[in-house]
Amino acid sequence: MATSRRTFLKTSAAAAATLASRNIAAKAMEPLDVDPPALDQFSYSDVTLLDGPLREQFDRNHAFYRALDEDSLLKPYRQRAGLPAPGEDMGGWYSWAPLSDIDKRPNNGFAPGHSFGQYLSGLARDYAATGDQATKEKVHRLVRNFAPAISKHFWDGNRFPAYTYDKISIGMIDAHVLTGDPIAFKALDATLDSVKNHLPPGGISRAEQYARPHKDDSFCWDEPYTLPENCFFAWRHGAGNRYREMAIHFLADNWYWNPLAAGENVLPGKHAYSHVNALSSAMQAYFVLHSQKHFKAAKNGFAFVQAQSFATGGWGPNEEFRKPGSGDIGESLSKTHSSFETPCGSYGHFKITRYLLRATRDSRYGDSMERVLYNCILGAKPIKQDGHGFYYSDYNNDGVKVYHPYKWHCCTGTFSQITADYGISAYFHGGPSLYVNLFIPSRVRWQHGDQLIEIRQRTHYPHVPETEMELSLATPLSFPIYLRIPAWSGPKTRISINGKAFVDSPEPGEFARVERTWRNGDHIEIAFDMPTVLEAVDAQHPDLMAALHGPLALFAVGEVPSSVTRKDLASVQQTTSGSTDWKSASGALMLKPFASIHDEHYRLYQKVEG
Repeated sequence: MATSRRTFLKTSAAAAATLASRNIAAKAMEPLDVDPPALDQFSYSDVTLLDGPLREQFDRNHAFYRALDEDSLLKPYRQRAGLPAPGEDMGGWYSWAPLSDIDKRPNNGFAPGHSFGQYLSGLARDYAATGDQATKEKVHRLVRNFAPAISKHFWDGNRFPAYTYDKISIGMIDAHVLTGDPIAFKALDATLDSVKNHLPPGGISRAEQYARPHKDDSFCWDEPYTLPENCFFAWRHGAGNRYREMAIHFLADNWYWNPLAAGENVLPGKHAYSHVNALSSAMQAYFVLHSQKHFKAAKNGFAFVQAQSFATGGWGPNEEFRKPGSGDIGESLSKTHSSFETPCGSYGHFKITRYLLRATRDSRYGDSMERVLYNCILGAKPIKQDGHGFYYSDYNNDGVKVYHPYKWHCCTGTFSQITADYGISAYFHGGPSLYVNLFIPSRVRWQHGDQLIEIRQRTHYPHVPETEMELSLATPLSFPIYLRIPAWSGPKTRISINGKAFVDSPEPGEFARVERTWRNGDHIEIAFDMPTVLEAVDAQHPDLMAALHGPLALFAVGEVPSSVTRKDLASVQQTTSGSTDWKSASGALMLKPFASIHDEHYRLYQKVEG
């Protein structure tokens, strides 16, 4: 959600009547031959991030959100319930304000309390990953004090009841599941009881919301079509059948899942993040209901997203999907600095790729996750103490990293969740097999039968194209380990065991199976053949190209020439081994990956001649 949505949603109003009247008959749920998913996710406590950029970002976010003032977080809820409300107003989107005041005070009160549940969720995940007792105690205090403060009055005049309820629900679910909070589900029930009469009548589209009576455009920006994911979660964790029924009720079959399942691209013109986030609801319908239709819809929808993604893996300039073949993605490089809604988009991207990978065992979803990790979220600027946070990655021809002008916006909520999810995105297990998805400094502990196995991964990937994993186990044990071999990998990629070649030139775009009787202290080494390739922004602008070295998109910094030769752009190399500084053979271009850029101006796509 962002103020930029006002612009594109106004243009949607003209099409509202047509889209709202669309009636696609819902298909019956089709059972699958096997029970999904194919792979299981590790718990947060099973995976530990070790020293490196991801751990640094995780620790910084954990410390920041753990320090948030609890009275301030609860203030808008207490105010609306008529309870004493100590603490300072957080301001920005978060504080409550009368509707008449919102545009007078730079969006103060735009979405009161909207991110409370996400802050709670992030803290619960941080506790589960670290075991930090102060974090657990903070989660329990927040739940205990939230429960009496949620009331039906909170939703009076609220623009985003579904959106805000959805965030509260994942906070309460994570508090219950990850910290053992004893009253979180009671608070979740109270929240649903308070909001149910304010929710839209099902998972209706924004166009359908425009077709209904509304106070102003902003009241048509709610996101009921994202609700099923967390409703299914609540039911699966024992919150009650009402949540399963609610999940089914809010599945957006008629305007979203049915056409996507049939291969129809209905994304153009739709808000980017929320409709990618909704793909996770389709995957949960697959996991819970075994619905083939929703599985197809999620796969097709994500493929449509990838088809109009930037070289970074990001998508949705001005938070909107574009018409294929229009050239709008390339045109955006000179028209906007709002190229990708980074923390929110990355969070949604990680979720859907994680679900699809688990269901399909297709390593290419890991490739996609990896691009977004290194080129988007890992380069997000740290949130400021006053609530100003990083929002958009800027792929404009004259790009720069800036803080959003409004405090406590939506990306301050998802930022806490995605950094907590780094660990659970790195490894998976299925039956007797372990899958290594991300090459990050980390440790995973896995209970294999009656034996605890530990794998410690040491790496400076992707700046150094290799990684090493050391196994710890009490007695020798035979089982397969699957290693993601990215689709970009060259023929010189090699897997070694204890320094001896084991697999030469493993198949790119697959998980390489490595099976043997493992012994304590065994080492797995992967040396990646990491090529540099050029990628055009879209087919209509073949001369606007970005350089990618393996998963890394490289951004030109400093004095950027108006055009370069294809040969010079393709020649870029690190200034020294493992460096984050790059240059072309002629010296005309100096480049850096996104996470190494601070306040300097940069350019992702270069105009290429020849």
